[in-house]
Amino acid sequence: MGLGGCFNSRFTPLKLAMLFSYTTKSKTGEITEGTLEAQDRLALAHDLRSRGLIPISITEKNKQFSDQLLTFKNIFSKVSVGEQIILTKNLSGMLKAGLSLYRALSVLQKQTKNSTLNRILISLSSNINSGETLSFGLAKFPNVFSKLFISMTKAGEESGNLAGALSDVGMNLDKSHSLTKKIHGALIYPGVILSAMIVIGVLMFAFVVPTLASTFKELGVVLPASTRFIIFLGTFFSNNLILTFVVIIGGFLGLYSLLRAQFIAKYFDYVIVRLPLIGNLTKELNTARTARTMSSLLLAGVSITRAIEITEDVVQNIYYKRILNQAKEIVEKGAPFSEVFAMNSNLYPVMMSEMIQVGEETGKLSDMLLQIALFYEEEIENKTRNLSTIIEPVLMIVIGAGVGFFAISMISPLYSVLDSIK
Repeated sequence: MGLGGCFNSRFTPLKLAMLFSYTTKSKTGEITEGTLEAQDRLALAHDLRSRGLIPISITEKNKQFSDQLLTFKNIFSKVSVGEQIILTKNLSGMLKAGLSLYRALSVLQKQTKNSTLNRILISLSSNINSGETLSFGLAKFPNVFSKLFISMTKAGEESGNLAGALSDVGMNLDKSHSLTKKIHGALIYPGVILSAMIVIGVLMFAFVVPTLASTFKELGVVLPASTRFIIFLGTFFSNNLILTFVVIIGGFLGLYSLLRAQFIAKYFDYVIVRLPLIGNLTKELNTARTARTMSSLLLAGVSITRAIEITEDVVQNIYYKRILNQAKEIVEKGAPFSEVFAMNSNLYPVMMSEMIQVGEETGKLSDMLLQIALFYEEEIENKTRNLSTIIEPVLMIVIGAGVGFFAISMISPLYSVLDSIK
């Protein structure tokens, strides 16, 4: 029987021994690792201390496997931004109310319905119970929690204001998520219209065009090139309708994957910031994200170079990433942070560099960055509110041009027939 047998007595029920791996330090500073059986962590810790050893870490062996399995599962599982916002707000509220971190995580674990988040909270509770920090536990799930989330949590732990840091994380996530939702919401309408137009167009080609084509064939009409092209598409769609929709869906998925590829992303990012309307919106969105992320991190006590590194991960456009990388190098050399934004006024507005310069001179850089974020977030809200109205006329022109081309191509042969009859 293992070491756990030493702690059994007639007054306590018999418990099965569990296998633990441990790391200890002797009085002389020597580090020792090993594996022992015990009823629980406390029993093993008591036994190790009785031997003159100081426990550094004690981990249940099957827990190690569970953590590895959980990390693997999270590659394929997701915790939505909305759930992360609720997590941070609830956790912050419970900590402010006086609950211990372990107790707060246990409460959240019982409440959540997301199986992935449930497993993560169990893992975090286990880590806290083993003496590890919350940020250390969060770092085990890089596919779920961003570097911003982890760094602000760590800064809160170091400053002794974890509840406040979690509240700031939740606010930052909420603002970023809100902006993204507004932009997506503005693009849903044109996306639905374009999708419906494609589906209806394919069905018309598949079922209407072949009928007209047979009519033209019977009449022996000489068809113009545009009509022959439409008849060719109609015949193909009619004979391969399922394949056509598979190809269309596959094409969209392939285009999406291609645009995410590193060698294509730089060209796509170059084009997107120079498009009318969309380009200005992209610039303001990246400006707002840069300012809010930097403000939150600096306010939490993160160093400016580390804050720039994390912000570089937050922005999506590769050209903004390069600017922030350049900003880090400039700051490390002792130059003002505002200098890099002044040199890149084609992507960051002049207001950005001017207000950052004022913040550096007054020692209120985080406050100035917050003001920039609030200003451009409001600008984005106003523009996205009217985006659908602006895009609608463009869609009508595109749809009208497509319908007009189809109508002219199919009607012009009929005029030829009428002329021949006359």
